Amino acid sequence: MLAAVLTCVFLVTATTLLHHEVLSALNTVLPRIAIPSRSKLLVVIVVAFLAHLAEISLYGVSIYVLVTHLDAGALAGTADISIPSFIYFSAETYSSIGFGDLTPIGPVRLLAGVEALNGLLLIGWSASFTYISMERFWNARPGPEVKN
Repeated sequence: MLAAVLTCVFLVTATTLLHHEVLSALNTVLPRIAIPSRSKLLVVIVVAFLAHLAEISLYGVSIYVLVTHLDAGALAGTADISIPSFIYFSAETYSSIGFGDLTPIGPVRLLAGVEALNGLLLIGWSASFTYISMERFWNARPGPEVKN
C-alpha cells in the first residue's frame, strides 16, 4: 500500500508540473508564432491533447509497474497484461469515462481514484486555458509579424 501512496504523490506532482510547463510554454510562445490568430487555438488544442496523452501514459506505465513488479494489485477484466492495456485503463480513468471493462484490484485502486480526480483537474485547467486563449486570439488584430 505504501508503494501506491508514494506513486500517487509522485504522479500528481509530476503531471501537475508537466501540465504547468506545457501551458506556460504555450502562453509564452503563442504570441510570437507567425500564424493566423485563429490557428493558434488549434495549436493550443493539439498541444494540450499531447500533454494529456503524456500524463495518461505516466499513469498507465506506473500502474503497470505496480501490478507487474511490485505486486500492488491487479487489473481484472483482461488476460492481456501489457502496457497498452494499462494505458487504455488509464485513459478511461483519467477522463472519468470508466467503462468498467477493466477493474483495479488491491492497492492500485487508490491510484485509480487519484488519477480520476487529477485528470478532472488537469482537463479543467486545459479547458480554462483554451477559453482564455480563445479570448486572447479569436478577435486579435494581426500585428506586424502576423499575417491573416
